[in-house]
Parts: sequence; structure tokens; C-alpha cells
Amino acid sequence: MIVWLIAACEIGFWVLLALGLAARYLLKWRRTSVVLLLCEPVLELVLFVVTAIDLRNGAEPGWEHGLAALYIGYTVAFGHYTIRWLDGHAAHRLGGGPPPPRPPRYGRARARHEAKLWLRAVFGGAVALTLLQCAVWYVGDSGDGSSLRSFQWAALRAVGIYGLIALSYTVWPRKAPAGAEADGDEPGRDRTASTSTGSR
Repeated sequence: MIVWLIAACEIGFWVLLALGLAARYLLKWRRTSVVLLLCEPVLELVLFVVTAIDLRNGAEPGWEHGLAALYIGYTVAFGHYTIRWLDGHAAHRLGGGPPPPRPPRYGRARARHEAKLWLRAVFGGAVALTLLQCAVWYVGDSGDGSSLRSFQWAALRAVGIYGLIALSYTVWPRKAPAGAEADGDEPGRDRTASTSTGSR
């Protein structure tokens, strides 16, 4: 059941996002779009509550509970970023706004961009680790929490790999080809979509 709920939350995220952006830029219903996007965090809350109830009802902790924790951590960390990125493209294609700036590709600007994304991954990993540890304590000695602990290591490995990738852009920065414009600071950092919710 948990796996199907994760899939439903993922589908629900994209459906709500599409409806929210369509309401804002096609129908000009700004308040409606805000309400739709504010429903995004409810999906993660529902998944968290159902997972907790499943464990409370005596379900043996399994990989699906660990996957649910990783999913919640990812959506909490990268949801706002995803919504803002798509809002910029929707404003350009549907609202007649300017094209959204692209992330930097070369030099220190790209390294800073990757470092900021890595910090999001650290935050998401911390959320997942906290949820998994709470689940381990909740199960206690009466259940087998090995699968939950294995997902804690999976979260740590993912954050570590992401960190190595980000570090590589600092140690071996990509150089702009001859004639190309140098990248400045990360574009679009000060541009915050007013409809962003702070979750997924």
C-alpha cells in the first residue's frame, strides 16, 4: 500500500502543479493557483501519517517505509526549487514573460550552483534520516529495524555522492569555450515565484 501511495503522491504533485500554473497563467486565477500549490505539502503529510499508522498497526518495517522517508526528504528539499523553476518557464511560455535565466555552466559560478544544490541534498538527507530514526525508535526492540537502518545508509551515500560531484566542479571547474560569455552569479536566485509553497 505504501508503494502505491508514494506513486499517488508523485502523480498528485505534478497534477496539482500543472493545475496551479494553468490557473495562474491561462485562467488568470491567481488565488486559485496559490490554493492549489499550497495543497502540495498535504501530499507529504498524508504519506507520513499513513506510514506511521501502518507501523503502529503492527506492519513489519520494510523497504517501502524506508522509501517513503527518502521520498519525503527529497520533496521537502527540492520541491520549492522545482516549483520555482517550472513557474519561470510557465511565466515565459504562458504568461508572455521573459525567458528564465539558465543555471551557470562554467567556472566558479557553476561550482556555487552545484554547492547550493548539494546543500539541498544535505537538508533532504537530514529529513529522511530523522524520519527513519524516529521509525526505528518507534518500532523498538519488538520489530526488525534493519531495513530502516539500511535506508539511513542509502541516504548518507546519496548525499556523499552528490557532495563529490559538487566538489568536482570546484576542483576541476569547467572552462568556457573561446568566445563564450563568462558566467556570473547564479541567475534567477533572487527571483522567487510568489506561488511557491516551500514544499516539493
